[in-house]
Amino acid sequence: MTEGAGGGFTPGSPASRPERPLRIAIVAGEASGDALGAGLMRALRDVDGRIVFEGIGGPNMIEAGFSSWFQMDRLSVMGLVEVLGRLRELMAMRRALYRRLSTEPPDLFIGIDAPDFNLGLEYRLHGDGLLVVHYVSPQVWAWRRRRVRAMARGIDLVLTLFPFETRVYQEHGLPARFVGHPMADEIKPDAPSSPARIALGVDPAGPVLAMLPGSRFSEVRRLADDMLETAGRLARQTEGLLVLVPCATDRIRRFLALRTSSLDFDLRLFDGQARTVVTASDVTLVASGTATLETALIGRPMVILYRMNNLTYRLLRRVVKVPHVGLPNLLCGARVVPEYLQDQIEPDRVCRDLLRLLGPGLERDTVLQRFARLHRDLARNASAGAAAAIMELLHQKSESDRG
Repeated sequence: MTEGAGGGFTPGSPASRPERPLRIAIVAGEASGDALGAGLMRALRDVDGRIVFEGIGGPNMIEAGFSSWFQMDRLSVMGLVEVLGRLRELMAMRRALYRRLSTEPPDLFIGIDAPDFNLGLEYRLHGDGLLVVHYVSPQVWAWRRRRVRAMARGIDLVLTLFPFETRVYQEHGLPARFVGHPMADEIKPDAPSSPARIALGVDPAGPVLAMLPGSRFSEVRRLADDMLETAGRLARQTEGLLVLVPCATDRIRRFLALRTSSLDFDLRLFDGQARTVVTASDVTLVASGTATLETALIGRPMVILYRMNNLTYRLLRRVVKVPHVGLPNLLCGARVVPEYLQDQIEPDRVCRDLLRLLGPGLERDTVLQRFARLHRDLARNASAGAAAAIMELLHQKSESDRG
């Protein structure tokens, strides 16, 4: 029996497995990482049911049998300026993690997204001889491209969700594998709206706008007025329009309940259920982020909006070099759906875009065709592919140690 990093096992036949189970440490920084981590855990346990998972994770990972040492939501900070107010706490948490992981090294460390937190930790652990995987590529293709050189020195493998991301790592000698996006595996293409509407208790025939102002309170606070004004204008031009809003947290629901208490159009708030709400819709008004990809995979036209802290925006505008902000547009390589940032957001203009996409027509059909193609490109059984790549890395390490 050969030991790998941290005194771990050698992948192989059941007879080659040691008495001690494989230990994998994972740090996931927000809800999307928690979902990725839970899927990855299940896929890895399909290979070896005895694996022990620990580190930082959210409710989905914990339900899958993860031991979380800290609350995941303490890492969920967005924006350059916003991080500064929490920097001391975040650095203390990272030091505590490093001490624990270096004192009792796992067989493998996986950082899921959260690059500003995870990468520094990964480099130190890799320098100590630990195998390190980073799952979800940082946006090095958009900004901070020099970061790739450090990643090549301090990471063993990058698992990417999108096909265009692998090239930049391979150019620097860092192994990278495109595994697809788990949401494309979960979501059935061309899902009809009627079952979702019935599940939500809404009219199965009338026009429906889904309004997704974000999963963080700061996002919702900045976008709520823009979105509500746009929805009101659309309602005045669309007979019987119903607006559905999924609320990611109780705090967001309370905030929106106050803002929407005296509207002159029909708007309903839901606790979560974002995917069902989007599936029930004809068109979506959505904050830039992962929700835009989910909306595209479900197959609903959208208009993308985003506001951030003004200082953060000015700083990012100087360094981010991409033609589009919305994930569907980036992945399709074209402005497939409208997107507006900061002071570009004008409710009249956004309303006109929504009207063009709401009913049947060439523009709507073109968007849906591009989204269907995107769905096919990303549906690759991502969790199983990521698990296979990780087990292959462990096997390569054990073979190297043996040789």
